[in-house]
Amino acid sequence: MLLYDPQTQALPTAEDLPCSDDTPVDNEWQNLIPNLLLELLSRYWAERPDWFFGVDMGVYYDPHRPAVVPDGFLSLGVLRFRNGAGRLSYVLWEEENVIPILALEVISKTYGKEYEAKRDLYADLGIRYYAIYRPMPNYRPKRQPLEVYRLENGAYIPMVGERIWFPEIGLALGREINSFCGYTREWLCWYTQAGERLISSAEAYQQSQQELQDTQEELQETAIKLHQAKQESARLAAKLRELGIDPSQL
Repeated sequence: MLLYDPQTQALPTAEDLPCSDDTPVDNEWQNLIPNLLLELLSRYWAERPDWFFGVDMGVYYDPHRPAVVPDGFLSLGVLRFRNGAGRLSYVLWEEENVIPILALEVISKTYGKEYEAKRDLYADLGIRYYAIYRPMPNYRPKRQPLEVYRLENGAYIPMVGERIWFPEIGLALGREINSFCGYTREWLCWYTQAGERLISSAEAYQQSQQELQDTQEELQETAIKLHQAKQESARLAAKLRELGIDPSQL
């Protein structure tokens, strides 16, 4: 792949280029699945400034060719926000030629050659990892639900496992039944090295509400036990007085 130097060559900017290929998705999973991965990273890496996850965004690698548009991609070592604003596109010669480390394609009803042409292009670009997710059982049923490839010597090699660990990213990618945007189904998720699944903002809120409810129930139970102890103490004091014993002298 050619690397372009914007200091010596007149190159188009992101403002000059289309931000996508204007091809509509034919199911919402193509947007929701990578958007969940983005949300999870946004919470987990909230203080980290050197990453970018694009969803349905054009990646420009050659000023004379149209962009390739993954359903999702992750780049490390770039600014989270460029000049305080969001990117229109991911233009390599504006990103110091930092190639995305991971590209994701979500299979749709209309097949887009994700297992052939796009895979070869991503390999040519030097994208380290390529993941293909099949969100519906009837889409390409002979393929695995999640296939992940690692680039070695210019070719993609399949990676085996239920959860695929990416050492450069410091996270694993896997599948799990979960709820997001009102849908309970299988989603792609990020996992820590210890196997803990990153949670969304909605899950974090639900957990905090559950913890609050548990705390309130514990406080109520403690109050009931304290009230019962006071009643028992009063009964004992009354019994002692009946026996002619002053409880305050004990």
